[in-house]
Amino acid sequence: MSETKSRFVVSADWLQSELGKADLRVLDASFYLPAQKRDADAEYAAGHIPGAIRFDQDKIADRSTSLPHTIPSPDYFATEAGRLGISENDRIVVYDGIGLFASPRVWWLFRVMGAKNVFVLDGGLDGWKAEGRPLETEAPNPAPATFTPNFDASRVVTLDTMRDIVSSGAMQIADARSAGRFAAVEPEPRAGMRSGHMPGARSLPSGVFASQGRFKSLPELRQTIEDAGIDLSKPVVTSCGSGITAAIITLALESLGHHDNKLYDGSWSEWGSRDDTPIVTGPPTPVKV
Repeated sequence: MSETKSRFVVSADWLQSELGKADLRVLDASFYLPAQKRDADAEYAAGHIPGAIRFDQDKIADRSTSLPHTIPSPDYFATEAGRLGISENDRIVVYDGIGLFASPRVWWLFRVMGAKNVFVLDGGLDGWKAEGRPLETEAPNPAPATFTPNFDASRVVTLDTMRDIVSSGAMQIADARSAGRFAAVEPEPRAGMRSGHMPGARSLPSGVFASQGRFKSLPELRQTIEDAGIDLSKPVVTSCGSGITAAIITLALESLGHHDNKLYDGSWSEWGSRDDTPIVTGPPTPVKV
């Protein structure tokens, strides 16, 4: 793999050459916002990468909360992963339709739960289809497996911890929502949500990390993050609208060797829906040089 590319991102050429290997698990983690007007389940049924298993982020989640697709308990996750035929020792490749949108969340989720060999497909299903690569419509029926979780709770930020981070400034905050939502000049897509951002947060819209569904090079990722005012020598917490695209920033950080990072799971769907959390409007504070 090129030294300028993330070690967590694999090419379509590589994946196609590995299809059918006994330890390989391919997951279709496609997820779309209503504005994207795409149906992940319908697209999977119409044609997916051979052997790919559908991973529904809304179903394999904490169902006891009103917040969308938050992290499930380790035991529940292990049960569901096992039903899909996935072990923590497998090589796991996650993809989504767009390329770098929802798949990094599942990459992060498996890693937080203890899997070590987890990767994201560059270009996603759209890129795979554009190159005329093989598809199948039949859903696989994998044999059940045992997934033994080793949950790393230190990588997940709760509301109380996020309050402490905001008030103390102990960690840098990287927000993956659009610049317009960050600055409160665009409305939030969820009803009842206040607009703006957490005090001290930096704007790092998730779309800046990829071009046509392909992850940017390591030098480009570094430049993008540093231009937003994030110091890569200091800890970072990532956030977004509902915990999905925050993982794109996490993927970029980990790709650059930055491991002192956490993800705020409730993200803006939690912070912005409350009336007791501080919010700032307007563009991010200018970066000091």
